Formats: sequence, structure tokens, C-alpha cells
Amino acid sequence: AERQGIEAYDALCSGFRWDVPEHYNFAVDTIGMWASDPQRLAMIHLSKDGVERRITFAEFAARSDRVAAALRAQGVGPGDRVMVILPRVPEWYETMLALMKLGAIAIPGTTLLTARDLLYRIESSGAKGVVIDNDVADRIDQIAEFCPSLAVQVSFGGARHEPWQDFGRIVAAAPAEFTPEPTRSDAPFLIYFTSGTTAHPKMVLHPHSYPLGHLVTGHMWRETPQDAAIWAISDGGWAFAAWFFFGVWNQGKALFIHDFRGRMDPVGMLTNLATYPIAAFAAPPTVYRMFILQDLSAYSFPALQLAISAGEPLNPEVIETWETSTGVPMREMYGQTESVALLANFPPLPVRPGSTGKPTPGHYVAVIDDEGNELPPGEEGHIAVKLGASRPYGLFHGYWGDPDMTAERLHGDWYMTGDRAQKDEDGYFWFIGRSDDVIKSSGYRISPFEIESVLIEHVAVAESAVVASPDPVRGEIVKAFVILAPGYEPSDALAADIQAFVQKQTAPYKYPREIEFVAELPKTISGKIRRVELREREVQRKRQQAD
Repeated sequence: AERQGIEAYDALCSGFRWDVPEHYNFAVDTIGMWASDPQRLAMIHLSKDGVERRITFAEFAARSDRVAAALRAQGVGPGDRVMVILPRVPEWYETMLALMKLGAIAIPGTTLLTARDLLYRIESSGAKGVVIDNDVADRIDQIAEFCPSLAVQVSFGGARHEPWQDFGRIVAAAPAEFTPEPTRSDAPFLIYFTSGTTAHPKMVLHPHSYPLGHLVTGHMWRETPQDAAIWAISDGGWAFAAWFFFGVWNQGKALFIHDFRGRMDPVGMLTNLATYPIAAFAAPPTVYRMFILQDLSAYSFPALQLAISAGEPLNPEVIETWETSTGVPMREMYGQTESVALLANFPPLPVRPGSTGKPTPGHYVAVIDDEGNELPPGEEGHIAVKLGASRPYGLFHGYWGDPDMTAERLHGDWYMTGDRAQKDEDGYFWFIGRSDDVIKSSGYRISPFEIESVLIEHVAVAESAVVASPDPVRGEIVKAFVILAPGYEPSDALAADIQAFVQKQTAPYKYPREIEFVAELPKTISGKIRRVELREREVQRKRQQAD
């Protein structure tokens, strides 16, 4: 059965061909195609107050015409950069489609951005406009005088003072008819800021062909029923939202969107999965780590066929607990803000727990050394994507306004992802971590993810982050920041027990020589652990100790 699955995957890849026309616009060509069926469902939306609404593609096509007309009347035109910062509401999708029709460049952002974050993004991008939630608009007011490019300010959620224009009012007053701007498939249309795990956020530029790149991402859920929905836990400011926005709607299937506010609620999420016709669910590892702390036997998921993890590798212990408790298979995907899915455990490819899978169709992905040479199975190196004639259409065009960084990452024959892995004899990739995250101790190279995967097997550990801590003898030592599971309290005895547990599971040099119990871990807006922040904290602490 495993061999048959691999052969089916090989056939899928060998038969894949990119077919991108000279002119393309997702909002016009793809959404317009599905909108020709007035009954075709595009979204099941659950409001923050629990009100369910079902929206068709025809409704999104019509509403985005009105939004486009309203924004054009405000002065938004081709090439203008517009930040879109809204909660999980249908208007986010209407605005994104409208900007495509205008030929403008959308810059999605999360509602968690501070005034300082917003200032950096507006200044860096030269944004002409913002379409923004009222709560975030207050932060814009704090910085508007320092943003000379900002000429269009549209708020969502109620009328505000001048110069703000109310989204609902201007859209209601706009004409229903709108003539979209013709757009080349290679023209800019989307800028996502990276989540900044290792450095200041960069502006990732994607062209209009980018949604077609997500045809390969959508292979993960291509076998789910047409009358079911796909749910991805994502804020619109994270590129993971785009993976499903485009990957699901390319197939003419429905998104499930829940406009929950505040912290993630695992009980509420599990209740949704048990209640609604959700065939595939996608979330970062943090969500699944919260799930396995719940009583999963209390839930039944009659429609759920597939669980997807992305953003960071998911610990094998979590995968096993989830699958044993629910019977729902878990499949991992790997990609970046700069790309579509690059590696995945696509059905019918057999899953090897802990592996990130194999390259997605249309992508030549390899493990290479510092000189750009491909490495044989079993050797650790950089994850890289082949450019040249093999360059995939879902890959970004570069970093807006930063040619030096673009040249560093799009280097020679390869796109350097900045991540490290090794590949086995059958071509499965095994993720090691960000290049900057790998710990070098006494001549050994240690993967933080490997140690975190062992730590979470300990009954007292709910989540952890492993980083390098400076050491005068070994250069660096392994340090673990640990969030305890309910019912456990920090103590020296518990720390020693956890250390002994890891020593039994891994090579002796890998165990965490220091453990610090914490209430939370620093994370990016997309839920990735900011190990760089913890490393910097350790460097500062050791300097203070030395002084």
C-alpha cells in the first residue's frame, strides 16, 4: 500500500504542468467562473455573536464590484498600495477581491499590530490607503501625521471622525456595475509582511499569478466533498490565510470562517468541528497542542476527513495522540510567506510521522550545502527550491524595496528558504529548523525541534521552546523554556525529572542543561515561536551575570 501511494504521488508530479496565461485576475477569472452558478456556496460564516451566514460566489462577485467602485471613488487605482486589516469577516474577502479588480496592491495585516508596527508598514510600503477595523483605526490616528503617503482612510465597524470614511456607507452608495482593470499575470498584486521570526519583517511581493500557484496547495483537500467546507485557523495578516483563500476557491469549494476574537478557544474550535460540515481543518501546531489537553473522546467529528498542520513541524507525540483519539488522519505541509506549499504529505502519499513530506507538484526542492550542491540522503543542509526553467509560479518575485535581500535569497540556481532539513532515501524531508535556530554545542549540531518533540512526550509538558544559551566552555548549551500542563507546578525536582526523561530518549549531549518554567512563549502573529527573542534574552542574561 505504501508503494502504491508513492507511485500515485509520482504520477501526480510527473503529469503536472504550469499553465499561466499572459493576463489573469483571480477575482475576475476564477471567482467570475464560479459565480456563473448562482447557488454555488463560497463561505459558511459564523459571526462573533454566533450568527451563521451562507454566502455564494455570486454574492462575493457582486459585493466586490461595489467595494471596488467605492474605493475607486476614494482615489484608489492601479499600483496603489492599500493595507487591509479586518477581523475574520466576509468584508475582508470582498476588499481583497476588489483590490484585485482595481489593479491595486493589497497589503494584509493582523488586527494585533501596534501603532509602531503600523507606522513601519505604512512607511516601508508607501501605502496610499487603509481599509481597517475600527479598533485598529485608533492606532492609525496616533501615527497618521507621520504617514505622508496615506490619503485614503476607510474604517469598518461604525462611523468615525474625518478623514475616515465608513466602509458600509461608501459601499452602499457605490454603483453596482464595475469594469475591472486588465491585469497581467506577472503584475504586482499582493505584499505580505513576513512574521519576523529572525529579523525585521520583510515585504514579500507576489504577482497576479500567485493564486494559480495555490492549485498545488489545494491538492491536500482535493478529495473532500463538494458540499463540505474547509476551515483554516488564520488571521488575514498571515499568508496561511492566502493558502486557503486561493487554494479552496480555486476548486470552487466553500470556506468555513469563524470570527472569534481574542485568544484561541480549543473547546469552541472542537465544538465547531463537531457541529458544522467541515471536511478539512488546518491550524498551526499550537492549536493541536491545545487540543490534546482536552478530552477528545467527548467529541465526534462526522464530517472531518483530514487535519492539516503547517507553520512549524508538529511533534510526532501530538500527531499520535490526535489520531488515536479522533481517528482523523493528520498531514503536514511546509511552505513560507514567500511561496505556496513546497513540501506536503499529500493524499495518497503515505505519512511518515515527523516528516514534512515530499515536494509539491511543480516544485523541485532539494537539500543543498553552502555552495549550492545537492546533498545525498541523510545529510543535513539548506532547504532550497530550484529556479531557472524549473521556477514555480507560486514563488514570490522578491522583497519590495530590498534588492540586496532579494539577491541573497534568490541566489544563483536556488531560492534559499533559510530552513534546514535532511532527506531520506525515499525523498521524504525531515525538518531540522531555521538556520539561525540550530544549536552548536561542544562541536555537536542540535535541532531544537528534535528536543521539543521529546519534551512534549513528558506528561508534565504542555509546550516548550528550545534555544541556544551562551556557555564559556561548550560555546552554547541547550536551554528549554517549558509551559507546564494543568495540574503541575514548577520545582527543581520536576526540572530534574524532565532532564532525566530527555536523557533517556536522546543522545546525552542533547538534553537541556537548563530549564525555565514560563507561563507563555513569545510568538509571531502567525503562531510561530520566536526563538530569536528567547535567544536574545539568554545572551543578555548571561552578559549581566558576567558583569
